[in-house]
Amino acid sequence: MEKEREPLREELQNELIEGRNAVIEALRAGRAIDKIFLARGDVDKTLGHIASKARDRGVVVVECDRRKLDFMSRTKAHQGVIALAAVREYCAVADILAIAAERGEAPFVVLCDEISDPHNLGAIIRSAECVGAHGVVIPKRRSAGLTAIVDKASAGAAEHMAIARVANLSSAIKELKAAGLWIYGTAADGACPLWSTDLTGPIALVIGSEGDGMGRLIKENCDFVLSLPMKGRVSSLNASAAAAVTMYEILRQRSK
Repeated sequence: MEKEREPLREELQNELIEGRNAVIEALRAGRAIDKIFLARGDVDKTLGHIASKARDRGVVVVECDRRKLDFMSRTKAHQGVIALAAVREYCAVADILAIAAERGEAPFVVLCDEISDPHNLGAIIRSAECVGAHGVVIPKRRSAGLTAIVDKASAGAAEHMAIARVANLSSAIKELKAAGLWIYGTAADGACPLWSTDLTGPIALVIGSEGDGMGRLIKENCDFVLSLPMKGRVSSLNASAAAAVTMYEILRQRSK
């Protein structure tokens, strides 16, 4: 088990900001931060101040067992707090729509419903950038963030793609619907075959999580649910592979 954890520990080391003063200074300097991990049950006033400042900036604060902090730490002197740096700041959903307007194109937005594997998220961002999507939306909770691991998995595409992080994906879908976008989900039992569904015009594509697919409420908010043709014995594709296939069909139709 320890050998399996080594690659993760090595990948995390270049992204961590450890210790109370270091994290406070990072927040004060406006450093892009994805998440802050705090020791659960610690009532120290300094940690409370860090949590308050982080939440004011929209940074996700996660309380966890000290053993997790010990595992993550490279200095072994984390003082009950570790920040996970982001490669750059997140944008808003409105910023993504503005990018489409500036290009004079119908919006094409990709929404990731709790994609927790950073390599999958990176691959989805890479495909989104390659097909000309205007941005990617991820939830704050139960999702990988815009970290160096994701950036590396995206082959640098995350540097060029607008990424919005929202508190509630359903609310983001409502915002996109209000802006005139049609919402397409993906599921094995989808009623709309990919090859015969019109995917032109303003569109938001929802990619479900690796294990459970789209959440019930997210699925109910979709205007259409797409299904991919499956000819083999395996019943489904990896989330990032399914996303790539679907995005390229959208590109094909939009390029006519």
